[in-house]
Amino acid sequence: MAPRALVVGGGHNGLICAAYLARAGLTVTVLERRPVLGGACVTEELWPGYRVSRAAYVLSLFRPVIAEELELARHGLRLLPRVPSSITPLADGRALVLGQDARSDFAEIEQFSRGDAERYRRYEAWLEGIAAAVEPLLDDAPPHLWSLAPANAARWRKLAGAAVTLARGPGLTRAARVLLGSARAVLEDWFESEPLRSTLATDAIIGAFAAPSARGTGYVLFHHVMGRAGGRRGAWAYVAGGMGALSDALASVARAAGAELRTNAEVVAVRSAGGRACGVALANGETLDADHVVSGADLARTASLVTDTALRRRFPVADQRSPVVKLNLALGELPRFAPRGGESLPLSGTIHLGPTDLDGVERAFSDAAAGRVSELPVVELTIPSAVDPGLAPAGKHVASIFAQYAPALPAGDARWPELRDAMRDRALAAVESLAPGFTASIEHMEVLAAPELERDFGLTGGNIFHGAMRPARLLLRRPSARLRPYRTPLPGLWLCGSATHPGGGVMGAPGRNAALELLASLRR
Repeated sequence: MAPRALVVGGGHNGLICAAYLARAGLTVTVLERRPVLGGACVTEELWPGYRVSRAAYVLSLFRPVIAEELELARHGLRLLPRVPSSITPLADGRALVLGQDARSDFAEIEQFSRGDAERYRRYEAWLEGIAAAVEPLLDDAPPHLWSLAPANAARWRKLAGAAVTLARGPGLTRAARVLLGSARAVLEDWFESEPLRSTLATDAIIGAFAAPSARGTGYVLFHHVMGRAGGRRGAWAYVAGGMGALSDALASVARAAGAELRTNAEVVAVRSAGGRACGVALANGETLDADHVVSGADLARTASLVTDTALRRRFPVADQRSPVVKLNLALGELPRFAPRGGESLPLSGTIHLGPTDLDGVERAFSDAAAGRVSELPVVELTIPSAVDPGLAPAGKHVASIFAQYAPALPAGDARWPELRDAMRDRALAAVESLAPGFTASIEHMEVLAAPELERDFGLTGGNIFHGAMRPARLLLRRPSARLRPYRTPLPGLWLCGSATHPGGGVMGAPGRNAALELLASLRR
């Protein structure tokens, strides 16, 4: 009889893991507590005619090998490039618009510094060199400290090969500055002008409870420029139909391979026998047996499913703090930013608002670190219906605001209603200051702070990465060097979510890597 696997959570990593396991002949069932598959990668009709990517909202990091192996285009996945991809309007009427082509980027940056314009192409080439060395590590499990198996030795050789490639190309010392240091130091090394530095810094701090001067934000910056889904390194794309269309394609592949996908199936416990996971218990009282249980949930939520208290304490603990508040909006009309040179600003990409220099971003974090909402928050506005009009009724639009920093507080803290409202109001004011009439155009709005992200999407603390992406929690230390890759302290219980290597974002690599590691264990 084929081995049985239960996948806890129908997020994109869980669906990918299920697809690979089912394709290999296992009997697979996915158990999703919500009525819709996709986890944080969903499209939902929050208001009649408005289809919203409620949590994740753009795609870049998704691994090409997964799209190819699972033939996602054949299952309906279609990406919509965002050209240009980055727009930073300024109060003086100028703007920095990036992501159209190299010549346009040069001209845009030259407004603020010719030297920066000349350096920008070299900066991109430098990051490309680092990415070429690091990317092969993403599509495999990391090495483990205590294994002498040939596969583990091969992983150590791959890691050493990456170091050699870095030494021969970008240089180990300079690469270490971005992989281990602060984003601010990296950006100040390369560039002298604002708003270029603050615009690039958003990739280093989005989703991270850290200032750009904090050690480790350099890797977060690098992590966010590794993707190619937008057609070029570091560019981001919309998914036609919203982010849920990616999950729909993954679900289609898993079903075609024979996996059963169940919604409204909340797992409340992982059952064990003989010191090994043997199934799960559902909220409706049902129990299911399995040879393997794979959790796509974060560490805290996965640990909470283990009934043995002593064993639960052996699970690694992640930094789950989150600075994020997400606003989902239905708009009666597009925002009107001040025209530049007689032409309207493009609305295809991410519109950066709020602080326009690194010091302002640092002040925004300092507010949150002191327990306050940022006086001037970092705001990213996206309007996917400007590229994908089918997401909203004719003449109307859907928009997302991804704002930070909110203070990191427990979900039950009594201050949340006031803080949530303050974060909403200040984020909207940042847009309104440069696009008068924006707030009046809002017909419907949903505000998701950390408590709602935890309640609705299972993200403990609202952390979108299942734990901070600092160097101390990467590669074999994600989630812990004490554990073999994708394992937990309970044998038979596996992890396939963003808490594992190579980390967060709509990437898919944790799901694929976990499945391949589980399958390899069956062959030993």
